[in-house]
Amino acid sequence: MIVNSFDEWSSLKEVIVGSPISYEAQDLELSFKLFFHDVAYSSFCYPSYGKSAQEKTITIEKDSCIKINKKYLEELAEDVDELVKTLEHLEVKVHRPISLNHALEFKTPYWDSTCIPALNIRDQAIIFGNEILETPPQVRARYFENDLLKPIFYNYFYQGARWTTMPRPIMTDYSFDTSYVSGQNTPAIEEVYTQKESEFDIGYEMMFDAAQCTRFGKDILVNVATKNHLLSFKWLERHFENKFRFHMLYQFADNHIDSIIIPLKPGKLLLRNPKFLEYLPAPLQKWDIIYPPEPTDNIFPQYESNDMILTTKYIDLNVLSIDEDKVIVNSLFPELIKTLEKHGFTPIPVRHRHRRIFGGGFHCFTLDTVREGSLEDYFI
Repeated sequence: MIVNSFDEWSSLKEVIVGSPISYEAQDLELSFKLFFHDVAYSSFCYPSYGKSAQEKTITIEKDSCIKINKKYLEELAEDVDELVKTLEHLEVKVHRPISLNHALEFKTPYWDSTCIPALNIRDQAIIFGNEILETPPQVRARYFENDLLKPIFYNYFYQGARWTTMPRPIMTDYSFDTSYVSGQNTPAIEEVYTQKESEFDIGYEMMFDAAQCTRFGKDILVNVATKNHLLSFKWLERHFENKFRFHMLYQFADNHIDSIIIPLKPGKLLLRNPKFLEYLPAPLQKWDIIYPPEPTDNIFPQYESNDMILTTKYIDLNVLSIDEDKVIVNSLFPELIKTLEKHGFTPIPVRHRHRRIFGGGFHCFTLDTVREGSLEDYFI
């Protein structure tokens, strides 16, 4: 089928599900630290403080690479397989990316890194109608990640899909706008996020994840927290001209918003908590807002002190709608299941244990390429 997806809730026909194979380590370099600053700062360094700011001790940085427990990866693979089987049982056609069967080191003219597998595929690709749009990476290790999706994208292209890639960044240290994290009043920020000059510096570049967008037919909400995001927002407006209306949510979050605002059907919206309501465009504030129960620690595995946590405790709000009735939700958050049932939805429980280690939920792991919906105006 040709690519067709305008929203987050209409009947799902085809989807790509990411691959966790060989997700073995995280490189703790500048781009990674900036991206995960809000949830993982304490994992990068351990500042210690006395009675006053002047008495703080020296910041100690961790190693440049953190290995992921093999058991977590094995259990993640089991849970992703369960997700695939569930989608197929629901008669959704599932595509899979090329598996990264071994660590793949690479080097650009400006820096080097190790590629991670295409697991959280929602981050660097989005479907706008009949167009596949690849977004410019924010984390260096993900620079070539979308190559693992190219066989699928080519098949859709052969069937008539449009396919666009936003400008690829050079990603020197000074390509990154650090003002968002430096504005968080975090002690020792300068020591942690040192930027090195390069002869290839060109200033701020477009760096932006597709998961900063939420689609409502003709209207797209876009989180903008940095100058990198702002450049990307302007590019989206120019590229699509008047086809879509892009609404800027200024510093709604650091990056992704698909575990904060989750449209479930026209007129019904899952929103993390009331403090986010005022950020939304006026038409959305009139929708039926569903506030989820507060997650508790007991729904997550217990981790060791050297295990890196990459998401907030709200990651299970990252649900995937099959249609306007059925929603895939983590079976380990039964309170959310009950809330959705109370509001007339049919939750489909699927287990996902290590969502906080691997930085994504069911919406992150999937890219809905074919839905039955069309270009509608839901903000009238």
